[in-house]
Amino acid sequence: MANIEALDLKKFITDAVYGVFDTMLSMSVSTSDKEFRSNGEGRHIVGSVGFAGKLTGNVCIHLNEGFARLITAAMLGMETDEIEGDEEVYDVVGELSNMIGGDLKSRFSDANLPCNLSIPSITSGSDFTLESKGWERHESFVFQNQENLALVEVFVKEEK
Repeated sequence: MANIEALDLKKFITDAVYGVFDTMLSMSVSTSDKEFRSNGEGRHIVGSVGFAGKLTGNVCIHLNEGFARLITAAMLGMETDEIEGDEEVYDVVGELSNMIGGDLKSRFSDANLPCNLSIPSITSGSDFTLESKGWERHESFVFQNQENLALVEVFVKEEK
């Protein structure tokens, strides 16, 4: 049986985020020591997917609205002012969450922790926090593209 504490979640997450941003968005990101602030700084969007199997948990990608719109434009091959509404942004943030979650799912399976992936869910607003409790491990990392920040959180536990 795999030991969840032995998983190199930092490498898993970093490789997944770098790969998705490079391949799907043609955008480079780097890890950042800056603090991601969501409350009181305009609207933000959170995309999340869940894991279920030998390993359960979820991955959440937090973005401010401006960065989410920039990502949407990059994925859809358009300018940000061509985005017609929130649904396009939510679809792209959901797909971004799904791609990062899918990469993590593959890495977990390779570590003898097979799991399935849920469909993405989106939460948006200007003043909310998400809490997730009861996990064996919680890791969070901030990524930066120019002045834009994204927070990626992973919550996991091994099912016995």
